[in-house]
Amino acid sequence: MSKKNKKEKEVVDEDVLTKEKKSSQKKDSKKDSLKTLQTDLNKEKDRNLRLFAEFENYKKRTGRERIELFKTASADVMTSILPVLDDFDRALSEMEKSGKDNLLEGVTLISNKLRETLKSKGLEEIETKQGDVFNADIHEAVTQIPAPNSDLKGKIVDVIEKGYVLGEKIIRFPKVVIGL
Repeated sequence: MSKKNKKEKEVVDEDVLTKEKKSSQKKDSKKDSLKTLQTDLNKEKDRNLRLFAEFENYKKRTGRERIELFKTASADVMTSILPVLDDFDRALSEMEKSGKDNLLEGVTLISNKLRETLKSKGLEEIETKQGDVFNADIHEAVTQIPAPNSDLKGKIVDVIEKGYVLGEKIIRFPKVVIGL
């Protein structure tokens, strides 16, 4: 072989080797880029999934807060009406003593209508009567007096002011007197 042919063969061999190296490098770089793309895709999927879960939690939380707000939105109005209900109770008890049945009947009708309207809006009276066991979570003790009999020791002797619940929230605790 001539020198020229040897050189040409060496050049061709070098070209083949460099092409093979480049091809191998391209394959490796394609594999690397594919791996990085796959990891980026997995990261974005995870991020998207977490974001979706966070949004679902947000929707549930705001829904619960909204329902709670609607339930207690009228609490201020109801609290301001409670003294009117107390006045109706006092007026009815005094009218019963006076014996004026016509007047008593009219005021009783108005009182019942007001109470039914408030009940339809979620206001309920806390049932408290003499002889009930005192519960600090539900009742507000105004004072303690010596019990008229031994059965009333540690129990409610008298109810001074009625208590009311709006939905599930106590808006006014019943004020009671406890026997010693």
